[in-house]
Amino acid sequence: MEIESKGVSVTLSGREIVHRVSVQVKDRQFVGLLGPNGSGKTTLLKSIYRVLKPSEGAVCIDGEDIRRMSYRESAKRTGVVSQFTSMSFDFSVEEMVLMGRAPHKTALSRDTEEDYRIAEEALRRVDMLDFRDRSFLTLSGGEKQRILLARALAQQVEILVLDEPTNHLDIKYQIQIMDVVKSLGVGVLAALHDLNLTLMYCDYVYVLKNGSVVAEGPTEDVITEALIRRVYEVDCSVQRHPKTGKLHVVFFPGSVGKGE
Repeated sequence: MEIESKGVSVTLSGREIVHRVSVQVKDRQFVGLLGPNGSGKTTLLKSIYRVLKPSEGAVCIDGEDIRRMSYRESAKRTGVVSQFTSMSFDFSVEEMVLMGRAPHKTALSRDTEEDYRIAEEALRRVDMLDFRDRSFLTLSGGEKQRILLARALAQQVEILVLDEPTNHLDIKYQIQIMDVVKSLGVGVLAALHDLNLTLMYCDYVYVLKNGSVVAEGPTEDVITEALIRRVYEVDCSVQRHPKTGKLHVVFFPGSVGKGE
C-alpha cells in the first residue's frame, strides 16, 4: 500500500504554511520528514491524516483521493500517532488502546474477545502491558506517547503516520519505539527531529524549510554536512560509525547561526 501527497498546499489564517509539497511512501517504506521548527512538517501531516484540508493538491492512498473515502475507510488503512495534547475526559490505558479498534466496528458494537487480544498485544509491543488498568491522564508524557502508538498498532493498518513519535521519550524507549515501528513491515511517514535516529531507521527522507521541500532522496545521500548547515544553520561532522556501519552526526558546540 502506498500513500502520497501531490502538490499539497495548506493555508491557515491567510498564510500559506505548506507550499506544493509532494511526498510519497511506497509499500513498506520507512520515510522521514525532516526540517527545523516551523518548516511545515506537522501541518503537512495533518493534511495527510485529514485534520486539515489542503488549499491545493491532493492526498492519495493507492492512487485514490482520500476525499472520496469515508473517514472510517481511511482509518482502516492509515494509523496516526500525533503530538499529544490535553484531554477533557479520562480513560484507562486499555480503553485508550481499544479505541484503535473503532474503524473495524459499527457504532453500537461491543468490544470482542479478539479486540481485547489485539489491544493486549499492542500494549505488550510497547512494553506497557502492566499499565493497562492505569488512568491515562496519570501517565508521563513519554508513557502517553507509547500508549498512542499502541492504539495505532491496534488499528492493524498498513500505513503509519507519526508526528515526533519519540517526543518525551528517554533513549531506551526512543530506540524501542523505532524498533517496533520498523519491525511492523508497513509503510511509515514520520516527522523526526533527531537526525541520528533518522539515519538509523529511515530508507528515504524529505527535508522541508519554510513550507517547501528543499531536498529528498535516500537518507544517507541527503543528510550531509552541507545540507545540515544550510537547513539547520549549525556546523557538524557526518561520520560512519565503525560498529554499526551507519552514518551519524556529531554537532559542534558554538556553531549555531553559522549556516549558509
